[in-house]
Amino acid sequence: MTDKSGEKSAGEPGGFPLKWGLRGAAVVGVAAVVYIIAQASITPQQKSALKPLARGEMAKFVVPAEAAPPPAESFLDAGGQSRRIADFKGKVAVVNLWATWCAPCVIEMPTLARLAASYQGQPVEVVAVSIDRPEDEAKARAFIAKHGPLAFYHDPKMALPFAFKPVAAGMPTTIIYGADGLEKGRLAGGADWSGKDAKALIDKVLAEN
Repeated sequence: MTDKSGEKSAGEPGGFPLKWGLRGAAVVGVAAVVYIIAQASITPQQKSALKPLARGEMAKFVVPAEAAPPPAESFLDAGGQSRRIADFKGKVAVVNLWATWCAPCVIEMPTLARLAASYQGQPVEVVAVSIDRPEDEAKARAFIAKHGPLAFYHDPKMALPFAFKPVAAGMPTTIIYGADGLEKGRLAGGADWSGKDAKALIDKVLAEN
């Protein structure tokens, strides 16, 4: 999937404040470097049947060196209640970090919605967490409302990306957790989550439950 970071979604304002933009850039740049260094450490990667499935649209999917639990950092659901990734233990959780100012995030969201729809009735939850500014919450809500069955989640402090170990490498980043609550792998950047490559990956995580 080609990132069209220079494009704007329909109805999107002509930009966002410099301070927020610089912070977003810090996520993309510094976080990516930290992640690459961490993955290149001398700790051997965990044995996983998922590695051969990192192909096609999932080619950038990386299995972590250690199957770590999710961060304890909280975020908000549509009702303003505090939630954590650990709340979804018992299901395969596909956690997507996104923002309305991130063009690749906007482009891939419909594919995440189709992924969620295709697994309805099964223990799979797509958790799309917006890191938009508090003043852009309404815009983010309206965007997600167009992409059912996805639910709205929001991290107004933009703290969740930095709580992962290693930190989330840019926007969008999608982290997959098994029913055991441990990270199975992540993909930094946009992808088509509605195709056969993603389905093969999710099916394998389901089978490992």
